[in-house]
Amino acid sequence: MKNGLAALVVGFVFAIGLGVSGMTQPEKVIGFLDIFGSWDPSLIFVMVGGIVVHFATYKLIRKRGSPLLSTKWHVPTKKEITPALVIGATLFGVGWGLGGYCPGPAVTSLASFDAAPAIFVLSMIAGMILFRQIDKKLNIQK
Repeated sequence: MKNGLAALVVGFVFAIGLGVSGMTQPEKVIGFLDIFGSWDPSLIFVMVGGIVVHFATYKLIRKRGSPLLSTKWHVPTKKEITPALVIGATLFGVGWGLGGYCPGPAVTSLASFDAAPAIFVLSMIAGMILFRQIDKKLNIQK
């Protein structure tokens, strides 16, 4: 119950940050990627803000013996670059550039009741289901 509540609170704070920064607007992302047109650098400030907070707090938090709501740290250990990683990152980047949404802002944008984020989220879920089916057959994730 504590983990679920913590995830809800963190997700809510993240959603507020996305909304305040304007990152739920696909035009912001597409404007950032339009470096030869009407370039919008605001995404840089959002990214730098996140990096600064992470850089300032990560080492302090990791000095603790364990996280607040778990008995041990769950830090990724895989470092190899696999075809699945490259394909997934490429699909993510292409989808982000074409649609202007990535998963977090798209889910947050559902609160607008606009059709575009709903279509994006439904397509994303369909893609996840399709990947699971393909992965079962081809054993992509080892």
